[in-house]
Amino acid sequence: MTSKELLYIEDALGHEKYFLSKYKETAAQIQDADLKNCVEQLAQNHSSIFRSFYSLLS
Repeated sequence: MTSKELLYIEDALGHEKYFLSKYKETAAQIQDADLKNCVEQLAQNHSSIFRSFYSLLS
C-alpha cells in the first residue's frame, strides 16, 4: 500500500470516528424512540464502515 493510500485510509478513519461519536451523542439526547432508533442505526452503519477501513490496515 502506498503512503498516499495509507493517508487516505487514516483520513477516512478519522471521519468515520467523528461521525460515530456525533451520532452516539445525538442518540443519547433524543427522546422520540423512532428517531433515536434511526440515529442509532446510522451510528451502527458508521461503525461498520470504520471497521471496514480499519481492516484494510491489517
